[in-house]
Amino acid sequence: MLYDLDFDRIDRKILGFLQEHGRASNLDVAKAASLSPAQSHRRHRRLEEQGYIARYETRLDPARLGLTVVAFIHVGMEKGHIRDLKKFTDLIVDLPEILECYSVTGDYDYVIKVIARDLKSLSQFLMAKLMRLPGVNSVRSSVCLEEIKCTSSLPLPE
Repeated sequence: MLYDLDFDRIDRKILGFLQEHGRASNLDVAKAASLSPAQSHRRHRRLEEQGYIARYETRLDPARLGLTVVAFIHVGMEKGHIRDLKKFTDLIVDLPEILECYSVTGDYDYVIKVIARDLKSLSQFLMAKLMRLPGVNSVRSSVCLEEIKCTSSLPLPE
């Protein structure tokens, strides 16, 4: 929880810096937060232990890997197939083409962000994998024409 008494502006500086510089050394973090390296290290570890930092990851360049198509897929589930929802979500997490999946309100039950090599690969994914999952009734896809903003950095409260 960000409203903990242990969370202050220095913690926000550390987290903000780490969001943009995930491979920064402790010395770099210390400089950014105006702390000694020992103080920076203690705070950084505390933020990890308290769960503010969920994980560290490396972001790859999809185009360099030949993955040029991003699509957002709206998935509608068959009515009355509540037992299939668990099977569906268990299978979704194992499909590497799916980058994100959200259960949503509205006309569809899920929104999925998918990446593919090309339109043919996207079509094969939709027809051979996604539409064959248990309980799937309908899909509607929107292919991304241009990425305007893509970040995992969260806004930190003042």
